[in-house]
Amino acid sequence: MGRSTKAVLADLRNVVEKLAPVAGDRLPSERELCALLECSRETLRGCYATLETEGEIWRHVGQGTFRGSRPVHMPIRDTLLVEGATPPDLMRARLLLEPQVAAEAAVKADASDILHLRKKVDECRAARDRAACEQADDAFHRAVAETSRNPVLVGFLIFLSGARRRVAWQREWDRTYRSIAPNKFQTIHSDQHDAVVDAIAAADAMAAASAMKAHLKAIEAAMSGKATG
Repeated sequence: MGRSTKAVLADLRNVVEKLAPVAGDRLPSERELCALLECSRETLRGCYATLETEGEIWRHVGQGTFRGSRPVHMPIRDTLLVEGATPPDLMRARLLLEPQVAAEAAVKADASDILHLRKKVDECRAARDRAACEQADDAFHRAVAETSRNPVLVGFLIFLSGARRRVAWQREWDRTYRSIAPNKFQTIHSDQHDAVVDAIAAADAMAAASAMKAHLKAIEAAMSGKATG
């Protein structure tokens, strides 16, 4: 199950040509293809996303995967989009959305919200390993969204949280966490969270958006290997 995505993708292209040569032909099930290609479902789905982007295949829930371009009346599934998202895709989406969520939280927050957010920051500081650190970080960002009192924004954050559980993000997060001394990583991370909460507590929407943007830009820089200090 340790084959590279590039190798699996090359073999999958050959399988598609052989087993589904005509547009509309259905491919074997994921289980069968994983066994044939000797790969995990995560890897297979990532390859599917590439082929779907190229118009080589399309997928329909409950019916399977088919050769050719998606019929115009078939919508693209959001889960497939997440499976194909790269870490830079996700960071860009977060930078577009989360500063505005923080700004809205600054407008809506009350005293109990601030206490809850402070607690989430403390949990981030207390995290003892990478998994706990990411779980606490995810809980903090969700708490900010919940403070906005807007269920649509919360839904978007939950969607992005799901994307963060994909293999590509986890691999980059792990590399970033290990490339910086864990204590330093968590201290910087939590200090940035504190700055967001301070702005929300001051009911300063502009400062909250700015603090969240600075925090996410720092993560982006760290994940790309361009972090300073």
